[in-house]
Amino acid sequence: MKMSVLSLASAALLVGAGTFAASAQAQQSFNYPQGYVGGDAMFWSLDPDNGSSRDSVGLRLRGGAQFNDYFALEGHLGTGGSDGGAELDYLAGAYAKGIFPVSPDVRIYGLAGVTDVDFNSDRESGFSYGGGAEFDVAPNLAVGADYMRYLDKSAYTFDAASVGLRYRF
Repeated sequence: MKMSVLSLASAALLVGAGTFAASAQAQQSFNYPQGYVGGDAMFWSLDPDNGSSRDSVGLRLRGGAQFNDYFALEGHLGTGGSDGGAELDYLAGAYAKGIFPVSPDVRIYGLAGVTDVDFNSDRESGFSYGGGAEFDVAPNLAVGADYMRYLDKSAYTFDAASVGLRYRF
């Protein structure tokens, strides 16, 4: 009996705290369009159909404009990392971003667009897509992670998982 009363009290406190946090966050309003910039560690993989994959870590900058709670346009610039014979000189892309707000401070999203990638001075372009999630850690600062298929060619695929910060202004 003592344990169940303690459990009920704890649950009531958690629900109350969550309600307070949600109402405080709901009072924060954003004006659209809203610009943002971010920086990520990018864990990329170049996977040829024949041969072993090449994996490394680079850096990615991203920025964009969010037009409402559900839609944004975003750009990526990335570079760095080499593994054996593969060195990422750069990637540059533009994407439409569909956003699903799970709660006032948590969002999941999907990206679709085009990317230009240069490995060892061998340049390719193509359709790109991916998805991710982010959550607010401060009023204008979010932590997030995503996975992108930057290129899907007949001879190889180029993917990247990224983790980083985003600042809204």
